[in-house]
Amino acid sequence: MSVAEERIDRLTELAREASRSGDSDLAKRYVRRARRIAERNRIPLPRRFKRFTCARCDAYLIPGRNARVRTKDGHVVVTCDCGEHARYPY
Repeated sequence: MSVAEERIDRLTELAREASRSGDSDLAKRYVRRARRIAERNRIPLPRRFKRFTCARCDAYLIPGRNARVRTKDGHVVVTCDCGEHARYPY
C-alpha cells in the first residue's frame, strides 16, 4: 500500500469520526483533502469512500443524519441533504 492510499484511509477515518461528533465542516475538509490526494497521485478512491461521501458538497454521509437511503428495483438510492442522488446496484 502506498503512502497516498494510507493517507486517504486515515482521512476517511477522521472524516467519519468528525461527522459523527457533529463537526461537519471538519469532515468536509478531510473529504476534500482525500479527493485531492487521489487526484494528484492518480489512484482511484476506495469504494467505501465513494459510497459514503457526497460528490457535490463533499459531506461525509451518515444515513439518518445527513443522508436518506432507499432501495428501488435492484439499486440503492442515497440522497444527501444538498439534494445530490447516488445510485448503486445490489
